[in-house]
Amino acid sequence: MRPFDKTQRCNYFPMLTIVTFSTLFFGFFCYNQYMKTIPFPDFKHQHPFQESSNSTYVQLQETNKADDGDYERIVSPLEECDIFTGEWVFDNGSSHPLYKEDDCEFLTDMVTCLKNGRPESLYQKWRWQPRDCSLPKFEANLLLEKLRGKRLMFVGDSINLNQMLSMVCMVQSIIPPEKKSFSYASYTTVFKMKDYNATLEFCWAPFLVESNVDPPTMRYGTVVPEVKLESISKHGDNWKNVDYLIFNTYIWWRYPTMKALQRIFSNGATDSVDVDQNVAYERALKSWAKWVEENVDSNRTSVFFSSMSPTHMKRSDWNNTNRIKCWNETSPFPNISRIDVGTNRQLFTTTVNVIQSMKIPLHFFNITRLSEYRKDAHTSIYAAPGGKLLTQEQKSDPARYADCLDWCVPGLPDTWNELLFALIMYRS
Repeated sequence: MRPFDKTQRCNYFPMLTIVTFSTLFFGFFCYNQYMKTIPFPDFKHQHPFQESSNSTYVQLQETNKADDGDYERIVSPLEECDIFTGEWVFDNGSSHPLYKEDDCEFLTDMVTCLKNGRPESLYQKWRWQPRDCSLPKFEANLLLEKLRGKRLMFVGDSINLNQMLSMVCMVQSIIPPEKKSFSYASYTTVFKMKDYNATLEFCWAPFLVESNVDPPTMRYGTVVPEVKLESISKHGDNWKNVDYLIFNTYIWWRYPTMKALQRIFSNGATDSVDVDQNVAYERALKSWAKWVEENVDSNRTSVFFSSMSPTHMKRSDWNNTNRIKCWNETSPFPNISRIDVGTNRQLFTTTVNVIQSMKIPLHFFNITRLSEYRKDAHTSIYAAPGGKLLTQEQKSDPARYADCLDWCVPGLPDTWNELLFALIMYRS
């Protein structure tokens, strides 16, 4: 072997120097770019948030530790985190569920799955984890301070009623019994918080526009819906002077053709025409959008529109022939890139198009995809259709009686409210 002399070693020195400095420079550049992606609060350059028409993004910034050792999180209006894109994480700790079913007296039999006989509670232990950030910890006292002197109203079908009941359960434990009240009426449900001069409300309007299934006795799916596609003022009178409006409509649009109600005769007979489902939905949504634009003061009222709450009716959708609809499902779909459980994508697209055409700011509350994973979270045979629990004979026939449309509470609706909490609070 030829000896390695000094001249040869010196010839390598310039090359070694160049490689070393290049590596250091590249490392510094990567570090600098990485540091730019870490959201640190800038207290010198904070500006009021100007809300955009599709503001569904928040960025969560960690600041000083609180007394209990947890990080306090500041929710900032930076479009760096889509909180509706992420994955479900099983949380075997104490953070979920946010409350216990038995501790909330305001829940109805329609959603109390454990009370109604469900043998396991795993569906309550799943936590939504956004891909690019973490949700702020839900704090009932912070939300109630935000709602002081204000009204928050859910408008739509039973899905929004369940979300309203979920939010009531999430805040009611810090309110003394004599300082809260709950009332049902034909069209509105109201939870009053006296010390805060605030209310959480629900207004029944399954199509948003008026229909023959608006009256309480017509809400159990026993009649074919007839919809007044351009009539909305009767419902709209209940929505005025509300500070937070959360709308939804979907589960009643289940017919390929809808009956558009033309007129009602004095003897109760009706005159209607058949309209394609997608055409009818768009007409109804445009009537709603027109009402919002003409009646909502965006300087006072924040408007949210919830996307479709999915159903899980066909076991073939997830290649499990050993199951009957959502019955006996105990875990979500794995975190895969594509799920198809039959959600009407055309109605979804119509919703997006109508919202984007509106002239006032509005939040598109996109719960569809994250909810499609949750085939395990429906009330199934542990519901109470028409206010009556299923008999044992009915429970033994899940193909007919399993409710794979509504959701257990506590459960998925709590996650929707955690997301809503984040969006409401970051507007501060």
